Amino acid sequence: MSSNPDQIIAALSEVIDPNTKKKLAVTSKNCEIQFEGMDATVTVPLGYPSHNGHAELQKRIETALAAKGVKLKALRFTTKIATHAVQPGLKPMPNVRNIIAVASGKGGVGKSTTAVNIALALASQGARVGLLDADIYGPSVPIMLGLSGKPKSLDGKTMEPLVGHGLQANSIGFLIDEDSPAIWRGPMVTQALTQLLTQSNWNDLDYLIVDMPPGTGDIALTMAQKVPLTGAIIVTTPQDLALADARRGLRMFQKVNVPVLGVVENMSVHICSNCGHAEPIFGEHGGRNMAAEFNLPWLGALPLQLSIRTQTDSGTPSVVAEPQGEPARAYHAIATALAANVAALPRDMAAKMPGVVVRKA
Repeated sequence: MSSNPDQIIAALSEVIDPNTKKKLAVTSKNCEIQFEGMDATVTVPLGYPSHNGHAELQKRIETALAAKGVKLKALRFTTKIATHAVQPGLKPMPNVRNIIAVASGKGGVGKSTTAVNIALALASQGARVGLLDADIYGPSVPIMLGLSGKPKSLDGKTMEPLVGHGLQANSIGFLIDEDSPAIWRGPMVTQALTQLLTQSNWNDLDYLIVDMPPGTGDIALTMAQKVPLTGAIIVTTPQDLALADARRGLRMFQKVNVPVLGVVENMSVHICSNCGHAEPIFGEHGGRNMAAEFNLPWLGALPLQLSIRTQTDSGTPSVVAEPQGEPARAYHAIATALAANVAALPRDMAAKMPGVVVRKA
């Protein structure tokens, strides 16, 4: 039996986290070890939240410590989400550790529904999460979160995000009348988006999920080039037409050095609400095959199910309407995989690097 903390740290540092596929980033400073007699209580820090996703990791840790003769009394996990690197030439936003774009090349594939449910899943797992509706022409976040009213301004310059189901949220839909179209040209649209992002008083967010507009037009390009993104995920259906457009969106992020964190296949199979029969009406495995083609993580698949649509339309998306339902569990699994992929990215070092001062001789 070892009661040497250094040996325990050394053993833990060799454990591969099954979620991030990397060794645990443990040190004597961030890992707590307490001994009661010959028994040890160990607290391990993780860089992502998780929904019932630690069983395999716990087994690996117990095996590694047992090999060193450590008898565990208790094993605990804490979550500390770091700020990760963004595109070259940009810096992370204050009070927002990671901005994640949820994109698709094509409209109508359920991107917004996916974005809001992933955000809600991350929040229910303990993260601090915001949701930005970047679809200026077709904002849907107000309906999906059941929110109305205009953001308050305490200083006449910035906006306080509205809060729905624990999410901080902002959308052009809060600022214009419900039936009023945004009849704006490209420069006005990008300016409105920039204001929504930078003039919202986001309060200490681990993740800001951005519901992107479809396609690779002005807004998408502005987001990819000028907004400090930690990464993006691509939402598609298995249909060939959707996949063709999804590839274009994927390549856009790759060209501007934004990591694509994975692919989600929505409407992968239709579930009959009467008999439960499953039928792949849009094809099979298109999203999974695209992820393999580009060597990207496969985050998961979601069914074309009536309850997902009705719950989201009512302002109570599946993750909060039916937390134990199959769709909610699927969204939680996707959110955990996404957060783990973020945790595996390089951290932002800009704040830690000393400034360079050039003095004249």
